Amino acid sequence: VQLQASGGGLVQPGGSLRLSCAASGSFFVINDMGWYRQAPGNQRELVAGISRRGATNYTDSVKGRFTISRDGGKNTVTVYLVMNNLKPEDTASYYCYAEVMARRYWGQGTLVTVSS
Repeated sequence: VQLQASGGGLVQPGGSLRLSCAASGSFFVINDMGWYRQAPGNQRELVAGISRRGATNYTDSVKGRFTISRDGGKNTVTVYLVMNNLKPEDTASYYCYAEVMARRYWGQGTLVTVSS
């Protein structure tokens, strides 16, 4: 399973970004997908997750501002993270993941910088 993330960049406080992560390869079912982030000097934290059936969960600091979704079909699934009202404390490298048959796969990080 290969994961390709995109969509990071520099944005001013209050701005928006959309991250995408495309999963491809030979698999039957992708279960949970989601996003973690890691800021310099901090531990990696779960930002948002979404199950195969669409159930979502968010860390408290992003509730009401971030929205996770997914779509796709056979052998290709994409997870999105729409981030609104971004704050400087959202600055981090964002990593997507996908779980297939109890194994977690990771995408490369995409950097989000929120600064004026």
